[in-house]
Amino acid sequence: MNLELQGKVAIVTGGSKGIGKSIAQHLSEEGVKVVICARDENVLESTAKEISEQTGGDVSAVRADMTSTLDVENLIAETIKQYGRIDILVNNAAMVGGKVSPNISDATEKDLVEDIDTKIVGYFRTIKAVVPHMQNQKWGRIINIGGLSARQSSFFGLRNSAVVHMTKTLSDQLGPDGITLNVVHPGSTATDTVLTRQNNRAEEQNISVEKLQEINAERVAIRRIIQPEELAYIVCFLASPKAESITGESIAAGGGSLGAVFH
Repeated sequence: MNLELQGKVAIVTGGSKGIGKSIAQHLSEEGVKVVICARDENVLESTAKEISEQTGGDVSAVRADMTSTLDVENLIAETIKQYGRIDILVNNAAMVGGKVSPNISDATEKDLVEDIDTKIVGYFRTIKAVVPHMQNQKWGRIINIGGLSARQSSFFGLRNSAVVHMTKTLSDQLGPDGITLNVVHPGSTATDTVLTRQNNRAEEQNISVEKLQEINAERVAIRRIIQPEELAYIVCFLASPKAESITGESIAAGGGSLGAVFH
């Protein structure tokens, strides 16, 4: 299928590693001009160079912290200066699993506020900054990376639930302008961060990593961990003209939650 993405311009926040990096790479493979941002400038520049060499595409790096309105405004301005337009925004910048503890006795206001400022307000900042450009061209795609914790009771799930509500609210508002917004919910995904945590957990439980992954896999229908590129495939489709009929939706990509029925 030709996704008709050749020549489009995309911003991928949190694009220096993990899911964001995979999304940036696959968009680049589809002929999209990609701007990635993250806080670590050295890793960011290295990733942009790596993706560009792999795909032969136009990949730029702009350092930005999503908790800073000035950084976000600079990110948008630099993208417009370089490419003259923004067609696609992928909001992905957030700490995997969040900072706030799951238990009220250990949870702190500081950690909760930081999680909210980075993911919910951070996504809001970038959306607010790109929407005028998309409205002017009467076309845009915004994909927010959430998390399956949005469908579970947990403090760190609060931010993902809020992302769902914000996405639906804005999809209703911006649909007449040709702009669609959707959420993709990853489950456990084989990023470096997740694999490192699994190694640490396996050591704590005195079992092999393979055994821990086997136990975890029993919790999902397809019985295995998700690969970052599997999320990137979904994002690329949602970012394309082919997906115009899909907006305001939350798409789970965690391998299938056992026993759960969502209407």
